Amino acid sequence: MRLRRATWLALPLLFVAPALAACSSSSSSSSSAPSTAAASAAASTSASSSAAASGGSLKSGLKVFVIPKNLGNSYFTTSDSVNSGGALAALQTLGETASETSGTADTPSSQIPAIQAAISKGANALVISATDPTALCPTLKSAMARGIKVVTFDSDAPTCRSMFINQATPQALGDSEVDLLAAQIGDSGQIAIVSASADDTNQNSWISYMKQELKKFPKMSLVSTVYGNDDTATSTSVTQGLLEQYPNLKGIISPTTVGIAAAAAVLDTAKYRGKVMLTGLGTPDEMKQYVKDGTVKSFELWNPADLGYLAAYAAVELASGSITGAAGQTFTAGKLGKFTVGADNTVLLGAPYVFSASNINNFNF
Repeated sequence: MRLRRATWLALPLLFVAPALAACSSSSSSSSSAPSTAAASAAASTSASSSAAASGGSLKSGLKVFVIPKNLGNSYFTTSDSVNSGGALAALQTLGETASETSGTADTPSSQIPAIQAAISKGANALVISATDPTALCPTLKSAMARGIKVVTFDSDAPTCRSMFINQATPQALGDSEVDLLAAQIGDSGQIAIVSASADDTNQNSWISYMKQELKKFPKMSLVSTVYGNDDTATSTSVTQGLLEQYPNLKGIISPTTVGIAAAAAVLDTAKYRGKVMLTGLGTPDEMKQYVKDGTVKSFELWNPADLGYLAAYAAVELASGSITGAAGQTFTAGKLGKFTVGADNTVLLGAPYVFSASNINNFNF
């Protein structure tokens, strides 16, 4: 079975405009950004247009806190920042009071204090990528009891949120990553997975589907799953450990942008390049050099800025009372267009997109 290249949702709209630039931190600024006055005027105009499109029902001035799994992670910098067109850009457009906050580690103990602080500051909505499906729930349920809308994105906490913005279905991601690697190693050989943390909701869901998809390839064997905790040094170390422990390893799947970049750096030597194949979820800017030199043939992702942008719009819709999150309700998320709420208060961004040498230079994020 081979992956058919997916059509990225709203792709023409994303890349007619100047390319997105992922920042090294959420406080970075771009020299090409508009002046404060111009940005304010643009936000005011856009907010008015958005309000009109929603029947004048969206509130402005809402306090919305964007809480990624951890700060300093390039994936979340892209999903959240104004410069990339992420969550904070959407909130600025809508005229909300917005800020990004979290801990520096991909753990509940690092993320929970940021949630608690947002509650104490009078948040109207939280846009959060959950580090754990249940450990955050007492804190998130406390927020919801106060009327705060909780929108998860990227990674869900199913029993303690108002809505989940799903980047792609877990099965689509799990299946496609296995199919990509199978094509690269001839459907045969030992493979391993370099994941984020052992408790990440999204990672574990994708991996469960990978294991199901592997049943279609009886000559491929999953020998180990290791965890880099979305930390470059740890991801590097566990990848090196895999190569030492399994000298016949043919391929690695890393469904995390930090992990795939770290694994690629390890494999980018004459000893492993083209001999141990690598795929997973990565950002084009971080992976271009490895695609160019042949370390990586193909990988996939969605536009993380769009994911954050959509989550922010959903949070404002909910906090404004324009939607309740019931299945079948629709709303318009600015430049991304119209979305319909599905089962279990979930909204789907779109299908994953495959990057390779033939198209990677067309993207900048």
